[in-house]
Amino acid sequence: MMRIFLPVVGLILLALLPLWLSDYGLGLMVGVATYVTLASAWALFSGPTHYVSLATVAFYGIGAYTVAVLNEALPYPLVLMVAGAMGAGLALIVGLSTLRLKGVYFVIFSFGLAELIRQLITWYEVTVTGTLGRYIFLEITTAGIYWQMLGLGALTLLLTAWIHRNRLGLALRVIGDDEAVAAHSGIHLGRVKLIAFVLSAVILTLAGAITSPRYVYVEPSIVFNPTVSFLTVIMALLGGANRLWGPMLGAVPLFLLFEWLSAHFPDSYPIFLGLLFIAVVFVLPNGVIAGGETLRHKLREARA
Repeated sequence: MMRIFLPVVGLILLALLPLWLSDYGLGLMVGVATYVTLASAWALFSGPTHYVSLATVAFYGIGAYTVAVLNEALPYPLVLMVAGAMGAGLALIVGLSTLRLKGVYFVIFSFGLAELIRQLITWYEVTVTGTLGRYIFLEITTAGIYWQMLGLGALTLLLTAWIHRNRLGLALRVIGDDEAVAAHSGIHLGRVKLIAFVLSAVILTLAGAITSPRYVYVEPSIVFNPTVSFLTVIMALLGGANRLWGPMLGAVPLFLLFEWLSAHFPDSYPIFLGLLFIAVVFVLPNGVIAGGETLRHKLREARA
């Protein structure tokens, strides 16, 4: 009962924050909610399968650019639906052609995907439309963006919890442990991975679409910034990509840390990003939660 009650109370309290926070504080909370959602969506697919995807910003950027293109032509809810559909379509195409890749090959392709899309959009804008960059004219307040992102984050956690308890989650974990064993067990590898990849991609795309009004002005170099992908991976891995609350535990402190670093060390903070990535991989490969459980188990054994 408490497992349901406490998250619901926490969600209500978070929803009430805009009533008390300053504009700066609310802006920070939008960033926190965005990265919690991104990290949780990334972990939905990459956590159990161990496929390290750096394509987060590809879908995030598509969502943002869809809003930039259609915000004056369609009602906002319909624009979000179009963005989600575009993310799902791209994920289907990419998934069908690349989810057979493993290890470093998938990492390289996913990293290159965002750059490919950025270059294609840049070429189209300059060559066809004759301009580069678009304005977003939507009467959506910062509080409205925060509530939308908070809702999307809550839905992502609910979906992840449902998958963890479902046959799909079990199949994904078996695939992550050993794809050969999963295939011999009768699991349809391609279909299972594709379902999780598409679900993750739709959420990432919607996160970009919801956040886009904060930019006001959008161009490919802004919304396809690879730092988004790296931050998302580090946050998910730090908290524990295989745990429901792990991405959130990694996203909240790291976002606040990098906001401080980018403000005080704008030219050198990417160095901290690289060092932290190395530290997470070598010191806490399974995340903070798993590391704490291992330490607690060792202490109990020592006392016994």
